[in-house]
Amino acid sequence: MLALLVLLAGSPIPENAPPAELLWPEGAPGALGETDDDRPSIRIYRPAAEKNTGAACVICPGGGYGALAMDHEGHQVAVWMQRLGITAAVLRYRLGPRYRHPAPLQDVSRAVRTLRHRADELDLDADRLGVMGFSAGGHLASTIATHYDAGDDSADDPIERQPSRPSFSILAYPVISLGSDFAHGGSRRNLLGNDPD
Repeated sequence: MLALLVLLAGSPIPENAPPAELLWPEGAPGALGETDDDRPSIRIYRPAAEKNTGAACVICPGGGYGALAMDHEGHQVAVWMQRLGITAAVLRYRLGPRYRHPAPLQDVSRAVRTLRHRADELDLDADRLGVMGFSAGGHLASTIATHYDAGDDSADDPIERQPSRPSFSILAYPVISLGSDFAHGGSRRNLLGNDPD
């Protein structure tokens, strides 16, 4: 298992990937530093104008909440969606053991809100914006699909006024439980700590 996590932690971001865009340029809520690991971001893959369907998807790579499989569960999936006319945003979210719940949920929520806020600029239909996740990223996608909010109309930040509810969710081999009988132990430990209630 350790070898797998080391491999995933080193999952390279291809040179032809779009640039990373910080979800909170002034710093994420509860940030513990200023490294890339403390600064969640998205990479937006836009389809050719003539193929654009208006649909969009935030992609949550897996990695047991301790690493991110950014290439095969991020970049490669985004390129596939892009070819189908779907705007794809690969999410780099905060990980354990440095960050625990609710940091990853805050990050995916912010990604959904950001795309909704930028729908006109990106030529998106804000009502056709979903999430897709793999393994622990599938758990994160299911979490935002069930723990969303309508946005804060009184927020100074216009992004925070947007709803975080995805229009659809696609779960690929997701971590489906953190209970003792079916849990993926590494995901539970990284997300909730050694002795969660």
